[in-house]
Amino acid sequence: MKDLSKTLSNIEYAKQLIRSAGSVGANYIEAEESLSKKDFFMRMKICRKEAKESRYWLELTEPLENSSQERDLLIKEATELTKIFGSIVEKSK
Repeated sequence: MKDLSKTLSNIEYAKQLIRSAGSVGANYIEAEESLSKKDFFMRMKICRKEAKESRYWLELTEPLENSSQERDLLIKEATELTKIFGSIVEKSK
């Protein structure tokens, strides 16, 4: 989200969002390369957790007026990823 207002809180939220969103991707790659079912399961749980956290940081941001629709789409995508990872976790038990 390039169109955030440059407030101190948005800058900090954006930093946290970058970390959590990056962690989703990194842990997904690790899960795909896992050596055991237990490792796969744990990585998918981390993916789900980080997707939830990304949604949280997105919800806290205050976009410029013309960017709220983009933020809402990103929140929806993070929610969908959370559900996908949750489904994978449930089926992996």
